[in-house]
Amino acid sequence: MATAPSQRRPVAFVTLQDVLKDVRHLSGVDVTCVGNWSFAQILEHLARAIDASIDGFSFRANWLVRVLVAPLIKNRLLTRPMKPGITLPRRANSYLPDPDTDFNSAHTHLESAVQRLTTTPPTAAHPFLGRLSDREWLALHLRHAEMHLSFVVPREDDAPTEGTPQ
Repeated sequence: MATAPSQRRPVAFVTLQDVLKDVRHLSGVDVTCVGNWSFAQILEHLARAIDASIDGFSFRANWLVRVLVAPLIKNRLLTRPMKPGITLPRRANSYLPDPDTDFNSAHTHLESAVQRLTTTPPTAAHPFLGRLSDREWLALHLRHAEMHLSFVVPREDDAPTEGTPQ
């Protein structure tokens, strides 16, 4: 019997296709989610964030955070792994997935959102960081996916062994 891993897995993405490849792999094996959300909730949240980068967000951080704090942390958010545990403000609840999120719907939504992002530029202002270039949006989505998908861990008997292609 497989045992549940006790920690997150290292994840690094270069393209959105890398994200989808990882999600497709994980959807074909037994996984354990070592955080507070299910795999389906994670996929739905990532899809909603991508959609919002195109359609716009329903909230903004206060002026002080956008003007004073965001410029100091922007480069770190785009280039280094995100730290988990950020609590979104209550007005951002629409980006938090329901506990009973359906996996197939969430997976389809993420696939559609990524496809949409490849053909539609993300022009919305980020609620904390403000206006971002296409390249910055891509980096932010990749770091965001890395952080959340690191909580989805293949069970030990499904994890690739050294020298086994993924």
